[in-house]
Amino acid sequence: MFTLRGPGPGGGNLKHAWAERSFDRVIQLGQYGVHFVASPPDLASLKARADDPDTLRRIIERTQWDGLIILDTKSDIEALTLNALHAADRIVLPVADWASLEEAGKLYAILERSDRATRARVLLTLVDARTRVEDPRQDLRAVLEAEIGRRGWARYASYLSRSPRVEALNSGHGRPLSILHHAQGTIVHRQMRAFAHEVLVDLGLGGVGSPRLEEPADEFPLDRLGSVGGWKSALLRGLRGR
Repeated sequence: MFTLRGPGPGGGNLKHAWAERSFDRVIQLGQYGVHFVASPPDLASLKARADDPDTLRRIIERTQWDGLIILDTKSDIEALTLNALHAADRIVLPVADWASLEEAGKLYAILERSDRATRARVLLTLVDARTRVEDPRQDLRAVLEAEIGRRGWARYASYLSRSPRVEALNSGHGRPLSILHHAQGTIVHRQMRAFAHEVLVDLGLGGVGSPRLEEPADEFPLDRLGSVGGWKSALLRGLRGR
């Protein structure tokens, strides 16, 4: 989504940053003004060098970068994911169904052992309020919210709905397209803005006045969420004055 050109000779990636203990040389300017660090073609050798879970945190602290860093991980808890957990100021746990709720519980157990559970926040996403559970008077979203509250987990007030138009951005083109530029007018576009605002406030990075959410005619109402999706953890680290 973000790359502007193909990899050239001498171009660095995450493996080089790991070896040099800094992102300074490998940060690239990408689409939409987003800077990114490319993944190496083969992660196996990098994972073998990531046994110290605090390595990524130290690399970020040494990097001269002023802004918000997003660490996008896989759902399996392996060495690089553990490094991201140790580096993050906020850990976003998308929950779409009961299975992803249980996966989030496993991650919470790991975070509690390292005194990092207070950094985690659940984000309800792709849950269809029309999906009923055993009690026909209850929808899945209500059940998940009740269980999250019972477990005492922090949860963002924002949530993300399912949108066929947004889903098409990942499948109908040669490369993924951004919601920001290609899904304006959808409820997900406004929900993403509201979520971004809530995260910025949560991190103490600003955000005055919440974006207004209005319900478009061709999308689900704001009190409904879309259908079931997979789980993975997205981790955020806010950096100021580095």
